[in-house]
Amino acid sequence: MHPENAKRLPHTADLPPLELLRSFEAAARTLSFTRAAAELFLTQSAVSRQIQQLEAALGVLLFERRHRALALTEAGRVLQRAVVDSLERLRDATARVRSAPLSRHVAVTSTPGFASFWLIPRLARFTADHPEVDVRVSATLEVLDFERSRIDVAVRFVPIARGTGPALFEESVVPLCAPQIAARLREPADLPGQTLLTIDEAEHASTPMVDWGPWLQVMGLTDLRMKNTLRFTQYTDAVAAAVAGQGVVIGRLPLVGALVRSGQLVAPFGESGVASRRGYFVDSSRRAATNPDAQDFVRWLRAEAEVAERP
Repeated sequence: MHPENAKRLPHTADLPPLELLRSFEAAARTLSFTRAAAELFLTQSAVSRQIQQLEAALGVLLFERRHRALALTEAGRVLQRAVVDSLERLRDATARVRSAPLSRHVAVTSTPGFASFWLIPRLARFTADHPEVDVRVSATLEVLDFERSRIDVAVRFVPIARGTGPALFEESVVPLCAPQIAARLREPADLPGQTLLTIDEAEHASTPMVDWGPWLQVMGLTDLRMKNTLRFTQYTDAVAAAVAGQGVVIGRLPLVGALVRSGQLVAPFGESGVASRRGYFVDSSRRAATNPDAQDFVRWLRAEAEVAERP
């Protein structure tokens, strides 16, 4: 190598060891040596020592050690921005090297209910038109970070006021049950003799029937108490229990519309739903802007939603 070229190369001696920066990024993001250690499969003391080594190498404190808490110093915030930006660039470059030119894919995340009841039954239409595209669906209640989880498209189920990106459809809710139970229900006053099927939503885990709230409020039944309750962590399980004749579930329309059309579930008090003030919105990552297949997927989602909304 020519001596002049050698001078232009970065000197690794000027950089802290990369394993220290990795520990710093995790600790700065979680503001916890314990959580960072669990994420990196290290001990808490090992992460603490690595942060001390990094601070010694830089000659500055990166964290304020408070009672059972951490806070970034100004130097720590500067370093965190640089480290996060560098790691994102490395992830993008690594992904391009790994995938090009063989792999074309779209990574999608949504709630389990949306994936099971709405997306998957329609997905064959997209793959038929795009047979060369690998679609990866991550169905989870966790809000996945676009960059960290390498997600192209997210379908978020959120209150209407918090929706970002194009709206697929707003949600309405109505009680649903198996036909044999519907035969015993003539009016909402008959509900107390039935089993309530409900879900525990993370932010309302201590409040039963939160998913029934909008319908009960409109019907003037906020004090309704049913015979007994079956509570689930997944909406898909609550719906499966309703199909099996185990009780009455709040039906999210148009999500479970196919089950109503097939007769597996019946709306005993009529199919006119009550607006839940929540809806499904499409959000795209920065990488989706350079992924034509992801853009095609978003257009396909919106077209499918328009067809589904037509009478």
